[in-house]
Amino acid sequence: MATAGAGQAEADRGEKGGIRTALAGLTTRGRSFLAAGVAAAICSYVLGQSDLLRVGLLLAVLPLVCAGVLYRTRYRVAGSRRLSPARVPAGSEARVHLRMDNVSRLPTGLLMLQDRVPYVLGPRPRFVLDRVEAGGRREVSYRVRSDLRGRYPLGPLQLRLTDPFGMCELTRSFSTYDTLTVIPRVEPLAPVRLSGEAKGYGDGRQRSLALAGEDDVIPRGYRYGDDLRRVHWRSTARYGELMVRREEQPQRARCTVLLDTRGIAYEGAGPDSAFEWAVSGAASVLVHMLERGYSVRLLTDTGNAVPGEGGDGFAGASQESADAAGLMMDTLAVIDHSDGAGLSRAYDVLRGGNEGLLVAFLGDLDGDQAAVLGRMRQRSPGAVAFVLDSGSWVREPSDVPGALDGSGERLRMLREAGWTALRVPRGASMDELWRQADQVRRGVAAASGGEGPR
Repeated sequence: MATAGAGQAEADRGEKGGIRTALAGLTTRGRSFLAAGVAAAICSYVLGQSDLLRVGLLLAVLPLVCAGVLYRTRYRVAGSRRLSPARVPAGSEARVHLRMDNVSRLPTGLLMLQDRVPYVLGPRPRFVLDRVEAGGRREVSYRVRSDLRGRYPLGPLQLRLTDPFGMCELTRSFSTYDTLTVIPRVEPLAPVRLSGEAKGYGDGRQRSLALAGEDDVIPRGYRYGDDLRRVHWRSTARYGELMVRREEQPQRARCTVLLDTRGIAYEGAGPDSAFEWAVSGAASVLVHMLERGYSVRLLTDTGNAVPGEGGDGFAGASQESADAAGLMMDTLAVIDHSDGAGLSRAYDVLRGGNEGLLVAFLGDLDGDQAAVLGRMRQRSPGAVAFVLDSGSWVREPSDVPGALDGSGERLRMLREAGWTALRVPRGASMDELWRQADQVRRGVAAASGGEGPR
């Protein structure tokens, strides 16, 4: 009984709250009509004029009826939103489609729509819709654009209804919202072969034994269920029993992309800053290597990788490669500066084994961090570093005396450790630097008498 009473009380309070909400939505015209009706009713009582009472009742009832009908109508209008697409590169536009459905048996009055969007996506869109018939729908759309990557909420959608007489205006806010993901810009890269030292790199994969161990090089004995087409007749004649050829399976070449996110390593902010270039460059390399069939891993200076990433990274050239690229892009869309001061955590992750090709995007380095990177190089058959002197991105080189000398010394240390290290000037093209890195590696291989890529 107590529960029922409480529910009835809440229902009464909700009903009273609805009446107050409807009356609070009266416009100046509606309030004027209501006041005029009350005044006419009082005058009719004082003067004894019954005809004036009828006029007063008409003036007073009209805004109240409009408010009541409009209050019930606002819960019979459904709204929905659709993003096309839901993930866009920075600087590109996305279109937002809004649809309003009138699910009541009565037509609506004038509808005014307003969608809440962050200021970085542009001005707040507003639309005015004419009368929507019973069971009808209206669709409108607007465009959003951001030069800054990130995840931006869209909504909630606000709907303002008015009656045909302009007596009342009520606002309804829908609870649902959507998220627009602005990912870093991705620049197409040339299909160069940067690793070269390991067989199969550059083609995206290599062949390996199906079973581990040196003893599995020779054909093995026949087992029930083996395909007879795999019978190795020469070994069968030699051993006097059926022998079958070993199976070969593809093993993906690996690539680790190291992104330096230390806050102390970068200066400036905004879409044209050095850090944003590094994030965009890392995204370009990740997508490029996935398309070439590499198992790709994203690593930061904090030692963190992409959530859901396997031990060997995300596999490319498969049905899941698009999902893997999307997950990495979503991670890069919200990545920010870290509070770390060094690259030791990333080194601890990399020294677990052969990481394949290592591509690093680095900010300002000191001698200690250059030494850590030198030890990282020993864990990879090929390593390419793109070093950004963030001071030259916010000031002219002449305004930062000695900055280029310091970065040049760090580049020399990396090159002596075996890195293919390049300085990234302000506004550089990632594709041009990618080609330049291949040319530098070719030159080093030729000077050392090594075999360059074909």
